[in-house]
Amino acid sequence: MPQVVDHVAVAKLYGEPLFTMPHDLYIPPDALEVFLEAFQGPLDLLLYLIRKQNFNILDIPMAALTRQYLSYVEEIRSRNLELAAEYLLMAAMLIEIKSRMLLPPKKVAEGQEPEDPRAELVRRLLEYEQMKLAAAKLNEVPQFGRDFLRAQVYIEQSLQPRFPEVHVVELQQAWADILKRAKLVQHHKISREELSVREHMSIVLRRLQGQRFVEFEKLFDPSQGVPVLVVTFIALLELAKETLIDITQAEAFAPIYVRLAYTPS
Repeated sequence: MPQVVDHVAVAKLYGEPLFTMPHDLYIPPDALEVFLEAFQGPLDLLLYLIRKQNFNILDIPMAALTRQYLSYVEEIRSRNLELAAEYLLMAAMLIEIKSRMLLPPKKVAEGQEPEDPRAELVRRLLEYEQMKLAAAKLNEVPQFGRDFLRAQVYIEQSLQPRFPEVHVVELQQAWADILKRAKLVQHHKISREELSVREHMSIVLRRLQGQRFVEFEKLFDPSQGVPVLVVTFIALLELAKETLIDITQAEAFAPIYVRLAYTPS
């Protein structure tokens, strides 16, 4: 502890007060570096200085603005020469405008106002401010990846495969082929037989029982004669109408298959 109790500590080291600066204290050169506000270019800096000092952008005091601008450029010039290059170009433009304002205005026709050397600079500043405000509004819009993420949910479903539907024309062609083959087998036996569509519907269902697919042609027996074939065909149509069977075909001109209709458990 120091001899004089009322001394004020200049710093603390590991919680202990220091009343004098150490002689071997090393301070890096960039430890006390001042980071100025970052600007996106010379126009951004000019707009900042104008708004900070409440200057009228349509009547800019070039002397005060140029003085403040050059002090900032001199500050960044000692740290980043590449960054200062574009700022030096704007500084030359400001000095030129300031010098043109000191000269007498050029003579113009009667009734016209002399050209203001600051007009081009004012136009560029107003356009830049409009673009900057528009960019700020766009930045406030929620952005994907920054403000929100897209939710993705995968739902696994077991879908029943859908087979291509059989057109009526293809069914007619298949039936015509069966009739042609039936006519090749001629019977001269004359008998009267009562045929039941319901009975043949039951026969077809029994034939399809336990089978995954059965060819359309195999459900017909040409040796039984045309009447039985007709009743069997009508039975198939009735079963299809009552959605008890499915008639499918993989592609055009492919064989036609019949199976029991799928009934979900």
